[in-house]
Amino acid sequence: MPPAQKAVPAAVNRRDQLLIESVEHAYKNGVTDYRAGHLEAAKNDFDYAVDLMLTSHIDLKADPQLSDEFEHIVDAVNALEMDALKQGNGFAPPSEPTPVDIANDVTFPVDPNLTAQAAAELKTTQSDLPLVLNDYVASYINFFNSSRGHATIVSSLRRAGRYKDMIQRVLKEEGVPQDLIYQAVAESGFQTQAVNGRSGAGGMWQFMAFANSYGLTRNGYVDERFDPEKATHAYARYIKMLYNQFGDWYLAMAAYDWGAGKVQRAVQRTGYADFWELYRRNVLPPETKNYVPIILAATIMAKNPKQYGLDTLVADPPVLSDTVTINYSIDLRLVSDLTDTPLQEISGLNPSLLRLTTPADEAFDLHVPAGAGALFQQRVAEVPEDKRRSWRFHKVLSGESLDGIAQAYHVHASDIAFVNQLDASQDISGSESLVIPVAPSSAGSSAHATQYRARRGDTLVTIADRFGVTVDQLRRWNHLKGAPVAAGRSLYVAEPAHIAGAPHRGRRGRSSAPSGHRRKKTSSPSGRAAAVHPSSNKKKHHR
Repeated sequence: MPPAQKAVPAAVNRRDQLLIESVEHAYKNGVTDYRAGHLEAAKNDFDYAVDLMLTSHIDLKADPQLSDEFEHIVDAVNALEMDALKQGNGFAPPSEPTPVDIANDVTFPVDPNLTAQAAAELKTTQSDLPLVLNDYVASYINFFNSSRGHATIVSSLRRAGRYKDMIQRVLKEEGVPQDLIYQAVAESGFQTQAVNGRSGAGGMWQFMAFANSYGLTRNGYVDERFDPEKATHAYARYIKMLYNQFGDWYLAMAAYDWGAGKVQRAVQRTGYADFWELYRRNVLPPETKNYVPIILAATIMAKNPKQYGLDTLVADPPVLSDTVTINYSIDLRLVSDLTDTPLQEISGLNPSLLRLTTPADEAFDLHVPAGAGALFQQRVAEVPEDKRRSWRFHKVLSGESLDGIAQAYHVHASDIAFVNQLDASQDISGSESLVIPVAPSSAGSSAHATQYRARRGDTLVTIADRFGVTVDQLRRWNHLKGAPVAAGRSLYVAEPAHIAGAPHRGRRGRSSAPSGHRRKKTSSPSGRAAAVHPSSNKKKHHR
């Protein structure tokens, strides 16, 4: 097991030392949880350790000591996760098995009566995929109609309700049959964060880790294999490419499971570009032989729900959200605050995120609850852009005090007063909301770094030059009209919070904001919930 502690060189400054100590503390907690068998808690601890590094506002690459620490933590966590995968499902608890997991190794007799009914139904079944009913397909219909197999089909089709409209829209946009939606039954049972315990294939469509080649970004912040819509676009383009190569949807499905090159060689070796002929000649691996019949069985059953006891199934409601494209990094806890939404729900709407923060230096499509996009945009404008990875937003409750709020967020009341342009001694009961200047890491920083007390001889020009801002910014931030600056006056030299609806204030101005509204209680765990959940042990060769 990797060592839990590294010696901190004397040359590392106090800021870096505090950061490394915090990271090592989180890592050690993770190791403790891992040894105790608390794998999900260990995953949260390890995520938090990495989050501390990524959200520290320090250029890790430019600091050799911190760069070494980051590599040490990532390597140690990866080693533990690989060890956990060898023993079971990794850090995360297993998700629900898919129909393929349940049915892949079973043999079930063909029920002549059920087959006759299915054949009759198939004559009037409308589908944009070719549907056939042979003994291979009929045996799986019989299995999924049995008490043993029925529950997994019900669970899959219930979950499908969350994404059905989106998937069919994307498939239509990409020009492929909409009934290909049922391939997701075989791949993941519509579980967006499923991960194959052996191959590492992940997401609803089970792309392999090198999914960048299909237009899915994968880095330290995001893994778009777990983004339902982006992964569906990638799936549709890939299956379309396979169809164009083989000219047959069944061979395209087989190639998606086994690999295009292997299917192509099987076709060349036998001389038959026909899935069922390859099946009969036994040139396909068992999983792939079962894969296509399972998809066809699920499709036939889903399109004839009454015959198979699926007509009373209540599908999950669609996952609806507003999408806000941002080009800055923001902590999901702040997003939770700004939208009055539990952190778990925000994480669920953004399953591609691996960290508690959105990526830095690149655009990201942030999903917030439906109808909350405008509220998010309005409130996030109150927080300076460079503080959105650490600061928080708090709706003031009746009877709350500045000191009490400061204690809850582990900050100084004077810092809250400063960034909100308040007098620290005043009653805040009339304030609707406050921006909370939480330090970016345990290394800490003070909100007062954005305030300057003018000295004799100072002018707006000299102050602006000293702090690298413009005179117009100084005037706007401090509500100044003229050029003179009185000695001893406190000035904002970095952008303060912009409190929506608040009047302009002088240095000791008092707020006349409307009375506050109750803030929805939200949880704030130290680390992101496990981002991936292994769903099966079947071996994947494609993608």
